Amino acid sequence: MSQEQPTTGEEQEQPIKYGDVFEVSDELGSLPIKPKDASAMQAAESLALGETSKGGPAAVMQSAADINQQHDVVGHDDVTNVAKNEGVTVSIGRRDGRRIITESVGGEVVGQYVQPESGKKAAGGEAVTIGEALESAAMSAGFKTVDQSDAAAIQAAESRASGGVIKPGGVAAAAQSAADLNARTMNLEHKARLGDVLSDATAKLERDKVVTKEDAEGITGAELRNNPAMVTHPGGVSDSMAAAARLNRDT
Repeated sequence: MSQEQPTTGEEQEQPIKYGDVFEVSDELGSLPIKPKDASAMQAAESLALGETSKGGPAAVMQSAADINQQHDVVGHDDVTNVAKNEGVTVSIGRRDGRRIITESVGGEVVGQYVQPESGKKAAGGEAVTIGEALESAAMSAGFKTVDQSDAAAIQAAESRASGGVIKPGGVAAAAQSAADLNARTMNLEHKARLGDVLSDATAKLERDKVVTKEDAEGITGAELRNNPAMVTHPGGVSDSMAAAARLNRDT
């Protein structure tokens, strides 16, 4: 007697996983690429490089996520836990007059390549402002729950953008309210996220300004001082400000 199982329709489509398109560990490689992962990488590339890199990790991830969504194996708002909890980042190093671009998901490198120093401006030919850098953090680390270190960094950002003025009902006030709420909330699903606070940061600022190295350093200091572990979150407020300051310096 045949031991084959009866067929009850088409086999379920398998999602495109990180391991199918990147050389990564089995842990990350076994995870499907989801739409919010791709969006976060696009935001990180745009902030760090001034544009999304043609054929780069963001483009590959977006293509894979689109196919996965078309096959109904992921949802439009899905995000992998490693991207949600550990961040999506693009960092720039320099050696011998060249830029070394490293792109990571959850701390694992998914792309590294070399570019000549080009002095290219941010997307649209304009330098990156504090409000735009905050909105980039909403994309790259939007699922991070807001804590006191985030609130302190956002307050420092608003203060620097507005010349020392903190607007009632502004982005800093929203961040502090979210951090206070989260400290009293046990259920993780009910906690406020960076994306909730920062998605429209520019509109919440009384004034805005181009990010400088001094701005980035001051905002990073505020985040570090209010984090018990004295670390910043990958792709978070400080990382986004530092990336913006580097890009502005190169323009």
